[in-house]
Amino acid sequence: MVAISSHPVKRSWNTISFASTLYLVPILELLLAEIPCQWRSEVKLGLQEALVNAAKHGNKLDPGKTVLVRFSIITDHYWWIISDEGAGFRPPQAWEIGLDQSSVCQERECGRGLYILHQVFDKVQWNRQGTELRLCKQVKNLSKMPIVQ
Repeated sequence: MVAISSHPVKRSWNTISFASTLYLVPILELLLAEIPCQWRSEVKLGLQEALVNAAKHGNKLDPGKTVLVRFSIITDHYWWIISDEGAGFRPPQAWEIGLDQSSVCQERECGRGLYILHQVFDKVQWNRQGTELRLCKQVKNLSKMPIVQ
C-alpha cells in the first residue's frame, strides 16, 4: 500500500510512505513527475538506488516496516528525504566514495549504490544513525549536464 500526503509547512513538502518492497515503479513515477525531461533518467537511477537501499538494506524487505519519502521543490532545487526503520549504518565520509570502487566491492557487498548517489545528486547527507538520507538535485545548473540520458 502507498500513502501520499501533502502538508504545507514553511515550504510545500509532500510525503509518500510504502511497505518495504522492491516494486518501485509507482513510487518512482510520483517522485519524478515534476523533474524536467532531460534530468529524469539520471534522477530515476539515483532515487531507485536510494529506495532499494532503504527497503532492502535498511528494512530487510520486512513488509511490516515502511519507507518514508518527503520531497519538495525549492526554486530549482529538488529535495528528497528518505527514511527507513532499520538499525542504520555508518554513513561513509565523502572521501571514501572514490572513482575506483573495485576495492570497496571486494571488501563488502558493493559500494556501487553509494557511488551512484554521489554522481547523480548535488548533496548526499545521512543522519547520524544512518536511517535517513537527504538528497538534493539542482536542475538548472548550466555548468552541469545530465550524465544519464
